[in-house]
Amino acid sequence: MDSAEYERKIASRFAAFDQDGNGYIDRQDFSGATAALLAEFSTTARCDKGQALYSGAEAFWQGMAGIADVDGDQRVTRPEFITGAVKRLRDNPQRFAEIARPFLHALIDIADEDGGGVTPSAAERVLKVLGVEPSLAAAVAVGLDADGDGRIAEEEILSGFASYFVTPEP
Repeated sequence: MDSAEYERKIASRFAAFDQDGNGYIDRQDFSGATAALLAEFSTTARCDKGQALYSGAEAFWQGMAGIADVDGDQRVTRPEFITGAVKRLRDNPQRFAEIARPFLHALIDIADEDGGGVTPSAAERVLKVLGVEPSLAAAVAVGLDADGDGRIAEEEILSGFASYFVTPEP
């Protein structure tokens, strides 16, 4: 795959982060996604799990901004996302996973409603809140359960998340 095709495919990932559709990714996109996820799982912002998710979202934002916000305006534009957040991480998707880990770990704590791990149905709910088309969310959630045990492990989530955002595969 040539560079132009790779950039086109990755540019589509930008929209997943630009939650409010204003053309750039900023702290408000992360806090808005956090509020929507807390509402979906009936979790209050002030409880320990809610605070952990907000802290994780802030850490994720800071990590992304540190890699991609070239001009320091506290916003990541689509070109910055493509050149900064993606090209720098293309050969090392796990680096992106590490930036996202605090957020995803806190999200797992919220989505694991029965203490047995995240189910594909809970993962589907998360994906829908984050803007994945409902028709695709179910298939993606089931696909995350690589070992087919009905629970999605943290490493499966991290790996799937990183691969989606920094590789051109669907």
